[in-house]
Amino acid sequence: MTRKFREWQPDAGWLFPPSPRDWLPEDHLVYFLLDVTAQIDISPIVDDYASDYGGQPPFHPRMMLVLLLYAYSSGVFSSRKIMQRCVTDAAFRVVVGEDIPNFRRIAEFRARHLKHLQPLFLEVLVLCREAGLLKVGRLSLDGTKVKANASRNKAMSYDRMGPEAERLQQEIDALLARADDADTADDDQFGDLSGDEIPDELKRRESRLKKILEAKAALEEAARQKAQDHVDKMEAEGRNHRTNPDEAVPDSKAQRNFTDPESKIMKTSNKGFDQCGNAQAVANEQQIIIAADVTGQANDVRQTVPMTEQAIDNLNEAGVTENIGAFTADAGYFSEENMDALDAHDRIDAVFIATGRQKHHDKVPDSPKGRPPKDLTAKQKMARRNRTKKGRAEYARRKVIIEPVFGQIKAGQGFRNFLLRGLEKMQGEWKLVCLTHNLLKLFRSGAQAAW
Repeated sequence: MTRKFREWQPDAGWLFPPSPRDWLPEDHLVYFLLDVTAQIDISPIVDDYASDYGGQPPFHPRMMLVLLLYAYSSGVFSSRKIMQRCVTDAAFRVVVGEDIPNFRRIAEFRARHLKHLQPLFLEVLVLCREAGLLKVGRLSLDGTKVKANASRNKAMSYDRMGPEAERLQQEIDALLARADDADTADDDQFGDLSGDEIPDELKRRESRLKKILEAKAALEEAARQKAQDHVDKMEAEGRNHRTNPDEAVPDSKAQRNFTDPESKIMKTSNKGFDQCGNAQAVANEQQIIIAADVTGQANDVRQTVPMTEQAIDNLNEAGVTENIGAFTADAGYFSEENMDALDAHDRIDAVFIATGRQKHHDKVPDSPKGRPPKDLTAKQKMARRNRTKKGRAEYARRKVIIEPVFGQIKAGQGFRNFLLRGLEKMQGEWKLVCLTHNLLKLFRSGAQAAW
């Protein structure tokens, strides 16, 4: 018996529907993004082209913005891959039509307009507020290490820079001596020996020596600035000090990367080390990211107050004036100064920051009965607060507020590596990722049905 199959004619000609809107389901994400961006003010991006004269007209900024938003929402980050998908993917073709932008134009648009993402980020927060997704009963802060666009093998520690610079200088001197000998030697005897090779060898070594000396100077300047900050703090508090910033030297293990000096070696979740940026986010129970930033500091403790202030500023800009019911963060964000600052903030009703690391399934001991002793340290007060019934309940919500957000970004969207180099560009790219995360939350909430 012959098995029957559905008819298949890959060479058969057929017509596309007359409208691109008929290519995909009406509730497709790309149509949602087209509708959303129609409500967003992109005048800062448009105005940026006012000084451009001559040449071919640029691609429409709204089209390029939708293309980037859809690509990042779909886990496509490389400008080359975005261009390829514009050729093969119907949803991408809906955005660009027949005029497919070259990957260089895509990369240039992204790099040029990263600075305009903050206003767009705030406008999306307003849309989230209107959809009922910007509630502030609970907010949670956390960070995640995202691999930088730099190899850790291209980094060098301070204690290696001096000897390596000396070695390269000796090699350069030797090559110059060889060049002098070649210039003065008898052409009949030596001919063109090494005539083409020595300049290339010199160029490579001189370039590497220059990078090492620049990196060494940068580490030394950072050490002096750190010492100066310490002196300024001591003097402001009226305390004596013996520190001389001019005599400060970097730690021997302090490293600087030659590819992206603003990225840093950081410990990652797999217990290894890699060249990373420390990406920060504040989210609410609806897993909307309210504040986002990237720092080159592996430790989170200095991010507590700045990230909290950024979240409150963004809420104000989005028209949310309610107090934050409970603010939670893990032990990496605790310090007495941070606790005092957040406790004193008039927009935060309660703060719960872990004072030490604890396994997920370990039971939190009950808080002691009675009034707390007056001589408790700030850390002891916070630990006692975390052990109360309310403290345990509030901190337990943290694992369903902020932790899934990073899982959705890294595993769901597939964003695990920065493509751009330099702290400012990493901050802009992280803002773009968080912006698309919020748009996906808005899309899945069904808010577009009300528009």
